[in-house]
Amino acid sequence: MNCDRNWWIPRDAQRAIAAGACDRMMPDLMKIGGITGWLLVSGMAEAASIPVSSHLFIEASAHVLPVKRTFDWLEFMDFGSAVLAEPNTVIDGCVIPRGPGLGIVWNESAAEKYLMN
Repeated sequence: MNCDRNWWIPRDAQRAIAAGACDRMMPDLMKIGGITGWLLVSGMAEAASIPVSSHLFIEASAHVLPVKRTFDWLEFMDFGSAVLAEPNTVIDGCVIPRGPGLGIVWNESAAEKYLMN
């Protein structure tokens, strides 16, 4: 059973692991405490030999997933392409992290049409 993109803090993951509720983990970077929280939870998963996948945020997930031996798969839901100068692409089944930070470069003219006044 996948556990879970709905955890809000690393302690939620710790409880699920202790209860034996997971055979795979899918922490959400935004909800679990950013990259720091995600790395903490993925460390718990690694200690329990549980594979870790991502949930959304491919720009950040492409950077953090490869640092763990229990990396399983990257969830590719490309919501950002419409406003990115260089959208993420899948090459030979992989998304390659790029650029400094998260490698995000906005397409300013494309983003303008989504402005709320």
